[in-house]
Amino acid sequence: MNIFEKIITGEIPSKKILENSKFLAFHDIAPKAPIHALVIPKQSIKDFNAITPELMKEMSEFILEVVEELGIKESGYRLITNIGNDGGQEVPHLHFHILGGAKLKWPELI
Repeated sequence: MNIFEKIITGEIPSKKILENSKFLAFHDIAPKAPIHALVIPKQSIKDFNAITPELMKEMSEFILEVVEELGIKESGYRLITNIGNDGGQEVPHLHFHILGGAKLKWPELI
């Protein structure tokens, strides 16, 4: 079981932002920006290559709710997902990083 699966089951605590039956958003424990959240599906999906278009539509709608909840929808944010070893994916579970709360520079915050 990977760390995100343990967070979903409650085995590892998280600072939740928003949750529904399919997705969970929580604050990153090692933030790279003033606001750094992670959004994950509760279903085990390895990466972006494995998600269905239908579930991605629902996840996109959930992400928009999260940025609204965080108060960064209008000011702006960065949305990132890493795929595979070369893409820098460390946990084999689809997740999106939401970074915001300041003017972000490139490439330091990736």
